[in-house]
Amino acid sequence: MGRAQRGKDSWERPAPKGGQRRRQVFIFTEGKVTEPSYLDILKEHGVPLAGEAPVEMHIANRKADSGRKPLDLVEQAITLKREEDRKAKRAKLAAKYLPEVWCLFDHDNYKYIRDALEQAEKAGIGVAFSHPCFEVWRLAHYKPVSGSFAGVCDGAADRLPFQRGSQDAKTPKVVLPHQVLGSYKDARKNAKQMNNQHAAHVAKWDRDPYTDVHEFVEKALHIDTY
Repeated sequence: MGRAQRGKDSWERPAPKGGQRRRQVFIFTEGKVTEPSYLDILKEHGVPLAGEAPVEMHIANRKADSGRKPLDLVEQAITLKREEDRKAKRAKLAAKYLPEVWCLFDHDNYKYIRDALEQAEKAGIGVAFSHPCFEVWRLAHYKPVSGSFAGVCDGAADRLPFQRGSQDAKTPKVVLPHQVLGSYKDARKNAKQMNNQHAAHVAKWDRDPYTDVHEFVEKALHIDTY
């Protein structure tokens, strides 16, 4: 089971002298390559939202080789949230600095995806969810996304412009800076347009295509753009 990559007692340490305390955000990712490489870009190049508490991001299961199915991630996230909430309570942190724990996972025809989403919501765990997979969010950085992928991730991945005949195609799972930098606002617009094609009564797990990664970027990481 993955452990958060953080220093000792990160919530009980005082704020750096002359600096501002940061809100700790712990993230469990389903993918071992794609999502972490994307998050590393955000950590390096993200432009903070004005007026929001600065965020310190931790990929909690970066080194884990197992336990990466959605339900496993949620269970790990719940355990970590309880631990971090206890530390925050002892430290008497202000509300804006309270820790958050998130999961990034996809539909990928996972049998228990509804259970994972419902358990996360009940436990106060944030979820950045994509259907059929994270590649839908990557694709939104390039162009509007419409139609259905029938739950097949390859349908989204095959539309990525660098999949064939480019240097990037040698490492298709790795998100590289030039693939996303400068395109966040377009990606968010395209994602919202894509999501709006679904009726409000359709459950999130039945919306294909769908992604709310942009909400995670802003709500969890307090990033305005990149």
